[in-house]
Amino acid sequence: MRTRQRSRLAVALVATGVLALSACTQVSPDDGDSDESMEGGEMVTGAGVTSDPCPDAVNADNGCIYLGVLSDLTEGPFAALAVPITDGQRAFWAQVNADGGIGGYDIDIDTYTRDTKYQAAEHSAQYQQIAGNIAGIAQSLGTVNTESVLPDMIERSLVTVPTSWWSGYAFEDYDDGIVMETGYSYCTEALVGLDWFAEANGSPTTVQAVGYPGDYGGDSAEGVQRWADLNGVTALEAIGTGPNQVVGNQDAVVAGVLAGSPDVVVLSVGPAETAEIVGKLAASGFQGRFLGSLPTWNPALLDSPAAPALTALYNHMSPYENWDGTSASIEAMKASLNGELPSNGGYIIGWAIGYPLKAALEAAADAGDLTPQGIAAVVDGLTVDFEGMLQPHTYGGDPQANANQAVNIGAPNAEVELGIETIEQFYTGPSFDQTDYSSACAASG
Repeated sequence: MRTRQRSRLAVALVATGVLALSACTQVSPDDGDSDESMEGGEMVTGAGVTSDPCPDAVNADNGCIYLGVLSDLTEGPFAALAVPITDGQRAFWAQVNADGGIGGYDIDIDTYTRDTKYQAAEHSAQYQQIAGNIAGIAQSLGTVNTESVLPDMIERSLVTVPTSWWSGYAFEDYDDGIVMETGYSYCTEALVGLDWFAEANGSPTTVQAVGYPGDYGGDSAEGVQRWADLNGVTALEAIGTGPNQVVGNQDAVVAGVLAGSPDVVVLSVGPAETAEIVGKLAASGFQGRFLGSLPTWNPALLDSPAAPALTALYNHMSPYENWDGTSASIEAMKASLNGELPSNGGYIIGWAIGYPLKAALEAAADAGDLTPQGIAAVVDGLTVDFEGMLQPHTYGGDPQANANQAVNIGAPNAEVELGIETIEQFYTGPSFDQTDYSSACAASG
C-alpha cells in the first residue's frame, strides 16, 4: 500500500506542480558525509544524519541528527502558543542529548527551525528549504499547512510530528503512516468531553459547536453531532467563525448562540476568541456552559475582562496533563525550566510531542538504519510511552482500537500556575467506542 500511495501522490505532484524541490534544497551541514552507507553491521545513515557533531554539541564524540521544525513563531494567530511549544521541544531534545543522545548521535532542532507564520504558502516555502537536509520533522504546525507538503514528506519518508489534532492523522490512507500524532483528535475530544460534562453536571438537552472551519472546528463539530446522536440530545447547527484577524469580532457567534440558547457550547477557536465569546455571552445573560478544546486556553485570559465569566462557565480539555500533573514527565519538564514558569501550556505540548520521534529514532538506531526510510519503517506497530504525561499510544493498526481517548478536564483558577486546575484526570466515557472511527470525522480543509 505504501508504494501505491506514493506513486499516486507522485503523479499528483507532477500534474499540479505544487512543489519544485529539486531546485530549492540547501547543502547539508556535512554534505560529504550525509548519505553514507556502512557495512559490517554498523549504522546506515542518510539525509539529515552526519558523523560530525552538532553545532554546540553536548557530546563531542557523537554525530548529529538534524530535525526540522515548521511553526508559527512571529505573527500568526497561534504564535503565542507555538513559541512555548518550540521552547518545550528544544528543552526535551536537550535532555535527550544530556542523557547521551540516540545511537551515538545528538539531536539538533535549531538549525532547521523555520517560521511559517501559520500560512500554507509560507509553510511550503520554508519546508522546501530544509527538506533535503533533515531526517524527520519534529513539529509541523497546522493541518492545512502540513497537507501543503505532505505528498513530498511521504515521497521522502520524512516522519513528522504534527502540532494539530485532526482525526485524519489516525488513518494510513491519508498519511501513509509517517505522521505521528499525539493525544486524541478534536472529534474524540468533543465526544469524550461531553460524556464528562453529562456525568458531572447532568445530561444537557441541547449542545452546539462553535469553531474555525476545516480540520479544527469541523472535526470538533462532528464529534458534537455524533455525541448528540448517540445520547438522544439535540445538536444545534454548528456556528463557523475565524480568528479576529480575519473576521474582526465574534458578534455573529454571540448572536447565534443566544438565538439557540444551548446548554453546552463546545469551542474550537483561539484564546482571544474564547474570551470574547464567553465574556460577551455571559454579559448578555447566557446561562449555558462552555467546553474549550485544547488550543482555546491561555493563562493571560485570567487578566482579561472575561476572567469572571471564564471562571464561572468554562472548562478546558486536554489530552496532556496540565501543569499541576504529577507524572515523571511533568517533573522532568519542570526541571528543565530551572524554576521559571513558561508563558502558557504550549511548553507542555512541546515536551510531549518529543516522545514519538524519540521512540522512532531509538528503534531505527537499534535496527541499524537511520535513513529517513529506516526511521519510517519502524513506526507501524511502535508503542510510545509518554512517561505519564498522556496515555501510551501504538501507531498503526486499528485506529478505533488504538485511539487515545483520555481527556484531562481543567477549570480556570487564578491561584494555580498557568491558570488551569485539573478537576478530572484522564477521563474516558462510553460514547467514543459506540461511534464509527473508520475514517476522518471531517475533511481537513
